[in-house]
Amino acid sequence: MSARSLMVILSLFAISAAGADWPQYRGPNHDGTTPEAIATKWPEGGPKVVWKATLGDSFGSWAVAGGKAFAFIERKGDEVCVAFNDADGKELWATPIDKTTFDKSGGPGPRSTPTVDGDRVYLLGTYLKLFCLNAADGKVVWQHDCPKEFGATQAQAPGIGNWGSAASPVLDGNLIFAHCGGKGSALMAFNKKDGSVAWKTGDDLLTHSTPVPATILGVRQIVFLTQTGLVSCATEDGKILWRQAFPFKVSTASTPIVSGDIVYASAGYGVGSGAYRISKADAGFASKELWFSKTLFNHWTTPVCKDGYLYGIYGFKQYAASGKGAPLKCIEVATGKEMWSQDNFGSGGGTIIANDHVLVQADNGPLVLVEANSKAYTEKARCQPIQGGKFWTMPVVANGRIYARNQKEGICLDAAAK
Repeated sequence: MSARSLMVILSLFAISAAGADWPQYRGPNHDGTTPEAIATKWPEGGPKVVWKATLGDSFGSWAVAGGKAFAFIERKGDEVCVAFNDADGKELWATPIDKTTFDKSGGPGPRSTPTVDGDRVYLLGTYLKLFCLNAADGKVVWQHDCPKEFGATQAQAPGIGNWGSAASPVLDGNLIFAHCGGKGSALMAFNKKDGSVAWKTGDDLLTHSTPVPATILGVRQIVFLTQTGLVSCATEDGKILWRQAFPFKVSTASTPIVSGDIVYASAGYGVGSGAYRISKADAGFASKELWFSKTLFNHWTTPVCKDGYLYGIYGFKQYAASGKGAPLKCIEVATGKEMWSQDNFGSGGGTIIANDHVLVQADNGPLVLVEANSKAYTEKARCQPIQGGKFWTMPVVANGRIYARNQKEGICLDAAAK
């Protein structure tokens, strides 16, 4: 073997072994996956606790980047972005953004997740205030009051009015995307540097769903799940590329999933889920339904997709009478075929993939590691590092660590692959 070949192999190994940040909702690739490996065998009691932190009420997940861990929480009636030192969990700064919701049916506090890019942190609050903060000290760089500036409204459906906005701001390239405007400016993109409006389009009413950027058939686009259905816009200029009708009732919280040329959407409250194949011809893009099921649905969690299979928590209220928690399922995305199902995960916090394994947050507290294998449910590890409360937030993995939380407490675990 030549010296050059050896250097190439060693450099590739170093890249694969290196840790990766988790800078925004659904991770570095917008798909709930991380390229780094984590341990698949855990010691008795679970991975070592690196630190714990007291949080305020909220349901957003962690964003971890640049040596800091960020959370968006409630304190004294306000929504507050808090930065923690990732080494020891020490609070570095806290910046109030706006008032928050005190919904009795779910709980108080914001539902969205910060987005981090270099020295900036972006947040979209319950009442559609969009903020950019300095990651070093939390000072405001720029901000938008979307209801006042762009005609956004919270009273467009019972769910929106009760719970407020739950979508997170999404960063792709030089733009921040959000569903935060009103008529003619519902779907929006902002310049990440100065907050100027890059484009705005559409009249589609908002949901609780976070949009997803993806490349479909060679074209970069941002896919929103609105009250009228799926709407895809070109990221560069906001041109609407395609639409797909999808039902809306009360609330839609799950983010669309893109798998090649297939887009999957789901909603609870009697709606269901479906998959749609996107095609492209001279006339532009088109969408065709592959399947739709009223009995298969994600309540507020978003599944993760690997090799054409969805791994996610399905169902909610219909399992209460049986005494079983809602199951973790593996579903073939192209057909809707159920490959396997495992009960007792509850409504849960959601799923991500690391090291070819699905990391699941069950709603009664356990973190569970399962093989990303469509043939059978194979559990590899389980622990419960926090007791009590609601676990409605997805876990995340960054730099060999697992970050999890309930309503009021966050935890960082050492899960680095040895």
